[in-house]
Amino acid sequence: MNPRPKLRTAVLGYGLSGRVFHAPLIAADPDYSLDAIVTSHPVRSADAATAHPETLIIPDAQTLFARAADFDVVVIGTPPATHAPLALEAIGHGLHVVIDKPFAISAAEGREVIAAADAAGVKLSVFQNRRWDADFLTVARVVREGSLGEVHTFESRFERWKPAGLRDWKDSAGISGGGGVLFDLGSHVIDQAVALFGPAAKVHGLTRRISAGGSDADEDASIVIRHQSGVDSHLSVGLHFAVPAPRFRVLGSRAGFEIWGTDGQEAALDAGMKPDDAGYGRVPENQWGRLGVPGSMEPVPSAVGAYPEFYRLFATAVHGNTLLPVDPEDAVATLQIIEDIHGSNRA
Repeated sequence: MNPRPKLRTAVLGYGLSGRVFHAPLIAADPDYSLDAIVTSHPVRSADAATAHPETLIIPDAQTLFARAADFDVVVIGTPPATHAPLALEAIGHGLHVVIDKPFAISAAEGREVIAAADAAGVKLSVFQNRRWDADFLTVARVVREGSLGEVHTFESRFERWKPAGLRDWKDSAGISGGGGVLFDLGSHVIDQAVALFGPAAKVHGLTRRISAGGSDADEDASIVIRHQSGVDSHLSVGLHFAVPAPRFRVLGSRAGFEIWGTDGQEAALDAGMKPDDAGYGRVPENQWGRLGVPGSMEPVPSAVGAYPEFYRLFATAVHGNTLLPVDPEDAVATLQIIEDIHGSNRA
C-alpha cells in the first residue's frame, strides 16, 4: 500500500507561535511537508530560512494565496484580528485551515468561519495546544480514574511575573483587536476547564490593567465558571504575580490533587529541541504532582507532554479517519465566555 501523500503546508506568521510551535511540529510530522512560511519581517525571514532551509519564505498572504493550488493546509499564526479574514480567504481557495487561539476576536466571527468551512467541505481546527500539556493530561487522567471522588472544585492558574506589562500588539490592539491576557492566556485556561468539565452554566469574571497607557487591554483576569456538570472552575491569568501558586489544584469528595510549575514543551522547542527527540515532553520526578489529603500526599507519575498529537489528529481528520483534534465550536464557546466577561466589566 502506498503511503498517503504529505499535506503541503504553509505557516502564516513567524512570531513566537509560528517559530516555536507550528513550524517545528509540522516539520517533524511525516504526514506534512513544511512548504512555505509567510512573514514580511526581515529578521524573522532570515531566522526562518536558517531554521528551515528547504522551505519557501513568502513575504505576504496575497503572494501565498496567488499560489493556493500548491498547498493543502494553511496554518494561521498571526495576530487575532487577522484570523477570520485570512481563514475566510484560505477557505475560499479550498484549503484546510488551522488557526491559533483565540480563533477570532468574537464568537460571531468564529461562527462565520465555521459556516464557510462547512460550506466549502474543508477541515478547520483551532490550535489549543495546552490540551496536550503534560500537567493537564495528568489532571485529566486523575479525574478520569476516580481517585478524587466526586470533583467539586477545579483551580487553574497561568500566572506570570512580568511587571512591565503587555508588549507589542497584545497591548496596542486593545480588547477590540484581540489584545490582552484574557484573549491570550485566558483562552487556554477556559478551554481546558470546559474540555474537562463540560459547558458553562454561569460565568463571572473580573479583569484589570495595572500598567499606565492608553490601551484597554487587560493584564490580569480572574474567572469563575459553574459548569453544567456542577463543578466550579476558578481560573486566574495575568502578568503581575510575584509569588507562585499551584498550576492546577483539583478537589474532590475523597482527595485532592495539586501540581506546580509549567509544562516544559514550549521552553524545549524554543531552545531547539525537536518533537521527536528522546525525552521530549517528559517531566522529571521532582516535578510530579501530588494526590491525597492533609498529612498523606503521594506523588503521581506525570503524563508525557504531547503537542505533536494535535497535528497527527488533524492529518487523520483531513484524510477522513477521525474527529478534529479541537472542534472549532469549542473555541466559539471560549470566545463567548471571554465576550461575556469583557461585557460585564464594561457595564
